[in-house]
Amino acid sequence: MKKRLTRILALALVMLSILSLAACGGGNGGGNAGGSGSSGNAGSNAGTSGGDAAPAGYKDTLVWAQGADVTSLDPHQGKETPAVEVTCQIFDTLLVVDPETNELVPQIAESWDQTDELTYVFKIREGIKFHDGSELTPADVKFSLERAINSAAVSYIVDFIDTVTDNGDGTVTIKTKNPYAPALRNLAIPFAAIVPQAVVEADEEHFILNPVGSGPYKFVEWKQGDHVTMEAFDDYYAGKAETQNLIMRVIPETSQRSIALETGEIDLAYDLAVNDVPKVEENPDLTAYVVPSLTCWYISMNMNKAPFDNPKVREAINMAIDRQLIIDTLNNGVGEPADAIIAPGVFGYYSTGVTEYNPEKAKELMAEAGYADGFTTSLWVNDNQSRIEMCQAVQEMLRQINIECSVEVLEFGSYISRTSAGEHDMGYFGWTTSSADADYTYYSLEHSSQQGAPGNRSFINDPEVDKLIEDARFTSDEATRKELYKELAIKLDEIHNNAPVFYSTINVGAKKGVEGFVMDPNGYHNLHTVKVAQ
Repeated sequence: MKKRLTRILALALVMLSILSLAACGGGNGGGNAGGSGSSGNAGSNAGTSGGDAAPAGYKDTLVWAQGADVTSLDPHQGKETPAVEVTCQIFDTLLVVDPETNELVPQIAESWDQTDELTYVFKIREGIKFHDGSELTPADVKFSLERAINSAAVSYIVDFIDTVTDNGDGTVTIKTKNPYAPALRNLAIPFAAIVPQAVVEADEEHFILNPVGSGPYKFVEWKQGDHVTMEAFDDYYAGKAETQNLIMRVIPETSQRSIALETGEIDLAYDLAVNDVPKVEENPDLTAYVVPSLTCWYISMNMNKAPFDNPKVREAINMAIDRQLIIDTLNNGVGEPADAIIAPGVFGYYSTGVTEYNPEKAKELMAEAGYADGFTTSLWVNDNQSRIEMCQAVQEMLRQINIECSVEVLEFGSYISRTSAGEHDMGYFGWTTSSADADYTYYSLEHSSQQGAPGNRSFINDPEVDKLIEDARFTSDEATRKELYKELAIKLDEIHNNAPVFYSTINVGAKKGVEGFVMDPNGYHNLHTVKVAQ
């Protein structure tokens, strides 16, 4: 069986390679296959966005490519990584996590003090300006956090807050509903960005499409599906960015991103195909950055739909997935089989053991559930080549237990909105525990209050799970929290609403001339320190 699957996956890879090469050669540059064909417009706009000349020997524009467009430029709405990769250049937060040390450091908050287990007082840095020239005030901090709390998309990271008070002396007091250990780290997540109250209240719809922040780069242009252009903010509190202009280009195909890097069309390529990383490492003109991530890739089953309301069916699907074969065949051996939707580097991780690959046992479970002859279903995925390949591998594995599963590819924005609405049977997702604390993921993906948009796309609604999550998030005792997360991991391993597949690394390809780039394990690479030699 395993040899047969290996041959099938190898053949699939060959066919996908042929299709990718055909797409690269398309003469009219139409559709996504012509991703590099849009570079002329983006590149020509870069030099006209204004600003000072670049230092001698350095480019005035840095271009990076990512696999999907932003879902929203509003930091309190666009929580998906492709959005945050852009908005983290435009907005700042009270605190930030240093990606090299994993320590919290000041940003908009000059300092802070925890006066009791429920109370935090932040001194707001003076002299910070928004991109429209107005001064950032404690009132903006209060407004922004309350706005985030009221956002269905990102409330899960700040709804531990009870009240936010502008004390009138340059400080802001945050009181929490209960003791909450990850409070400071949650406030450093980009979705807790500080926005200008006056601008948002004057015309929120205009702000959403023309964001104004206090970060190192100002927004210039968003051509949806193609690129976002930004320029350095002269009055950034921490000093002007190293490079005058930034351009994010949307190139969905991993092979096209690699080619664009090799030909010099882009300076940075996010999320290279794992098979391309060795090629980049061997190229003397390129550099590959690779670090362990806090991301788990998993299949979520919609428990609101039959037959996924049946626990035996969910367990059978978990057992039908050969995780190591997927890693070895499609991921070039990079990554680890997953047994939970939080990675081992996250506080609160507990290993229940990777679900055994056992298609024969899976067939028995299917028969016990009343589906001995199987059923027909679909697995949704966004338009990313490597993710599509993963789903095609799972498709073949499910066929071995009599499940006929079509793979349906959706544009990223449509994928997010439609799975949030619960239209899918199954969906293939990646989730990054941005705070490195289990609460960030377990509350978002497993708590009944977060069904749909926040992240619970299995639509699990289990009172025991809810209670374990709530008890763990509202105590500051680490030993107690670890024990609760252990119980939760065991419970979720029985429910099988999600099928964890593998823990990934994160990579970026760079031109040799790129200087000052620092990898963020969340993928939120801040680029204000980066410059590119000519």
